[in-house]
Amino acid sequence: MGNKTLIPAFKAKVGDWNYYICHMSYGQVAREVNFAHELAGNKELNQLIQRGLSDRTKDITEYLINSPHRFLGALIIAAWGGEPHYTPVEITDSDSLTEGLDKGFGVLTFDGNQQYFALDGQHRLKAIKEAVMKNQDLLTEDICVIMVSHFDTQEGRQRTRRLFTNINRNAKVTSGAENIVLDEDDGIAILTRRLIQEHEFLRQEGKVRVILGQDSEGKLKIAGKSIPKADRSAITSIMTLYNVLRSLAFDQPKEIRDEKARPSNDLLDASYEVLATRVDDLLSNCGAIKDRLLKSDSARDVRAPKDNEGAGHPFMRPIVQEALAKAVAQCIQQELIDWSGAMKQLSKLDWKLTAAPWTAIWSSEGSKILSGTDFSKVLVDLLICNIAPPSKQFVKEARRNYKNLRERDYPQSAELLHENIPSAPDGSPTSAVTEDGHSDETSGTS
Repeated sequence: MGNKTLIPAFKAKVGDWNYYICHMSYGQVAREVNFAHELAGNKELNQLIQRGLSDRTKDITEYLINSPHRFLGALIIAAWGGEPHYTPVEITDSDSLTEGLDKGFGVLTFDGNQQYFALDGQHRLKAIKEAVMKNQDLLTEDICVIMVSHFDTQEGRQRTRRLFTNINRNAKVTSGAENIVLDEDDGIAILTRRLIQEHEFLRQEGKVRVILGQDSEGKLKIAGKSIPKADRSAITSIMTLYNVLRSLAFDQPKEIRDEKARPSNDLLDASYEVLATRVDDLLSNCGAIKDRLLKSDSARDVRAPKDNEGAGHPFMRPIVQEALAKAVAQCIQQELIDWSGAMKQLSKLDWKLTAAPWTAIWSSEGSKILSGTDFSKVLVDLLICNIAPPSKQFVKEARRNYKNLRERDYPQSAELLHENIPSAPDGSPTSAVTEDGHSDETSGTS
């Protein structure tokens, strides 16, 4: 910056830091604020402050360009080259309405010798730089800036390092469950909340586990995926429901599946009807779970009957709910079966944990669910084998993976599962794309 820069600001103090609260336009930020590694001669700061700029920058850039509701949190910027000159400004008016409001208000003057670098918010900074290049209408929009001074001395470097560490150590990233509760752009999150509020069955108190409890400070904690076996009401959790709906939305408009741009109300209404109907179908065809719960005194008795947990209903387990949604979606997307056909196949399954295919994730020896990616992946593949496997080879590999994982043969025979392989309209074997992207003939080896 070769010329003086004047920026209106509030001066504030916390701990041993003086800092300034001001705003800059995206254009100013793009031109004048640097990344640590762009500053000549500050190798140490580069090593300590620069954080890898990841793919997340692309997401923020698209958000700035595409969302009319765009808003970014404040950048924390260090002024390299000393303390800016601060001049208090007094506000006066004849009626004294503003008396006292000008406390700490003034103007920062930078003489052109300072450079700015982002102490916190480098992803946002990079996104702003990229976004204004693609859409110059953004140049005049503003972002709040918190500015501190950095001095290139041993003590100054130590203070800046400590501030950087404290900011990043104490920063709290919102959890996935919190995002589902709060997000107003992610269409699936919006529909998840709507189902919890409006769906005839899921809106009943406690059916969807949302609040986990309170922490030591009395703050509410949002539930993750898991549901305690002893829970007397819940059939699912908010995070599991979100994941299920994301799978079930396989054929919905891309705007619904986009996490960063709110769909129109018309699209949300139409997708809600589709997804609510699909949830109803699952509740009816997956072991009549809705009826079972309505007739039972406690969800605990359906999920994990006392002294006979293996007789529990598989659909009461989050890992099963997510696997079912993934398997059905995959079969329909590959045009192996339609929705009603998939529901008919699910209704034929034996809905207790000790039966196939649920033995992929249920251990009778330990009376427990076997969690983990490998187990859930095998369950998805075995569900596909029971709904509409693409080929005999797919069945063979799924049964082999089960044996390798569980160290025992899969209870259902290959011949029985081959009966689920769909045929072409002329009765000839079909060819489908398997999960790994390869074409597989149904006449493959058993």
